Amino acid sequence: MYHDGGKKIVKLDLTSVKKNVLFNRQEVEFKVEQAATPSRSNIRIGVAVALKVNLNQVYVKEIETKTGTHTTVGKANVYADPEQALKVEPKYIIERNQKAQPEAEAPVEEKEEA
Repeated sequence: MYHDGGKKIVKLDLTSVKKNVLFNRQEVEFKVEQAATPSRSNIRIGVAVALKVNLNQVYVKEIETKTGTHTTVGKANVYADPEQALKVEPKYIIERNQKAQPEAEAPVEEKEEA
């Protein structure tokens, strides 16, 4: 479980973790119990915390909330080397996950210029 923006505690369960030696990554399937569909950034944080890895190693591929339920299921790839992810993951997946980064991850230079 982890905090969602300091307001709620989200329950994230890893339902499957498979090692893919060829791409040097773990392919993770997860399930989240929450009243509303969690954001991609919250899921990334939850997977990173559960596997004890850095956030830049986690790329969420799919998120699907079953209609009429409070259950969200999805898939993510967790890379041993973040550089490998940039070589393997499709560009749109990388962009989606970079947009989903929490503001705390933003470089300090950007904050000073604003």
